[in-house]
Amino acid sequence: MKNSLSLLFYIKRSKVDRNQKANIYLRITVNGKRAELSIQRKVSLGKWNSKAGKVKGFSSEAQEINQYIDLISNKINKIHQQFIQHEKHFTSINIRDAYLGKDIEHKMVLKIFQDHNNQVEKLVGKEFAALTALRYKTAKKHVKEFIKKEYKQDDIPVQDIDHKFITSFEYYLKTERNCGHNSAVKYITNFKKIVRIAYAYDWISKDPFFNWKARLKTVDREFLTEQEIQNIIEKNVHIPRLDLVKDIFIFSCFTGLAYIDVKKLTKDNIVIGIDGSKWINTKRAKTDSRSNIPILPMAQIILDKYYQHPKILNSERLLPILSNQRMNAYLKEIADLCGITKNLTFHLARHTFATTVTLTNGVSIESVSKMLGHKSLKTTQHYAKILDRKVSVDMNILKNKLTLKTGKINATTNFKKSSKSS
Repeated sequence: MKNSLSLLFYIKRSKVDRNQKANIYLRITVNGKRAELSIQRKVSLGKWNSKAGKVKGFSSEAQEINQYIDLISNKINKIHQQFIQHEKHFTSINIRDAYLGKDIEHKMVLKIFQDHNNQVEKLVGKEFAALTALRYKTAKKHVKEFIKKEYKQDDIPVQDIDHKFITSFEYYLKTERNCGHNSAVKYITNFKKIVRIAYAYDWISKDPFFNWKARLKTVDREFLTEQEIQNIIEKNVHIPRLDLVKDIFIFSCFTGLAYIDVKKLTKDNIVIGIDGSKWINTKRAKTDSRSNIPILPMAQIILDKYYQHPKILNSERLLPILSNQRMNAYLKEIADLCGITKNLTFHLARHTFATTVTLTNGVSIESVSKMLGHKSLKTTQHYAKILDRKVSVDMNILKNKLTLKTGKINATTNFKKSSKSS
C-alpha cells in the first residue's frame, strides 16, 4: 500500500547494562523502508512484552513507560497524516527526522518581520496606507533593539518567543523607549501579527499571545472651546510664518482633516456636493477611508486667501503647508500669543472639529463619524463622552422651558382662584 506506515517498539536483548536493563527502540517502516531511534527509556528484560511492544504489569514504572510509548505513537501518526494532507513525498527517515525536530527550519523573528514589511510596502496605496507601513517599520526597529539588548543577538528563532518575551518587550517599550501605555500596546499588536503569521504557517506549535490581551487606556483628548477658537481667529499676527500656521490650523478646526490629509489636498478634492455647495472629497492617509466634508464659510475664507499663494501657484495643492514639526513648533508660539495654556498641536484641530464645531452644535455623531473618516462609530463616540458642557447647556434650556411652563400653569391657577374669590 502506498505510504503505508507501521511502528514497532522493541529492545535489543544483546545490549543490556549491568542491571540487566535494555534500551527501548522504535522502528518506523514506510513502504518497506526502515528508520530507527531510541526512545530514551530502559526496561528490565523480563518485563518486556515483545508481542505487545509494551512493558508488562501495572507498576507505576510500567504505566509511565507505556503511556510514553502511546504518546510517541500518536505523534508519529499525526506527522504521517500531515505529510499526506500536504501531499508531500516522504520516507521513514523523513518521519523520524520530523519527530526528532531535525527537519525544522528555524525561522527567525526579524526575517519574518522584514518579509512582512516588504509586502506591506508594495501594497501601499492599494491595501495599506503609508502610515501603516511606517508603523510596522518602527515596530520592527523596536523589536530588533530589544533582542539586541535582552538576548545579545542580531536575531532569534521565532520558536523562542514566549509570554515572558512579550511582557518583557512591553516593559522595555515603556521604560527604555519611554512609550506611553497605548503606544506600547500598539507596537506589540503590530508584533503580534508577525507571530500569528508564524503560527499560521506551523513554524511554531502554539500561540504565545494566547494569554496576552491588548487593553488600551481611554485618553481624554483636549480640544479648544468656542472662545479659544475665536481668540485665535481674531488675533492679529504680523509674522508671516505664524499667520500662515494660524490659518491652516483654523482650516483644520473647521474641516477635521489631519495634518497629512491637509498636506495632500489638491484642487481635485474640491467637488460640488448633493446640496450644490462645495465639499472636500478625500481619502484619509492613515486608514484609506473616504471623507466627505461640506466646506464651512471659515474654511472657504482660508482657501480663498491662499488661492494664489506663490508656493502653490504652479501646483495643484490648495494650501502652502509647512512640515508637521515646524507647524507644531509655531503653534506653541501662537498659543502664547493668544493666552492658551493647552498643548496646542495640529492634531488638536481635528479634536476641536469633532467636539466644539460639530457635536456641540447638534451635528449627529453618525455624520461626524463619516466626515472624520472613522471606520467605526466607537472611535467617534469617545468625543461624545467628553461633552458634558453640551449636556449642561441642553439641560439648562430644558430647565428654562419647564420653568416657563410651570410659571404659566401657576399664573393660570392663581388667576382662577382669584376669580372665584371675587
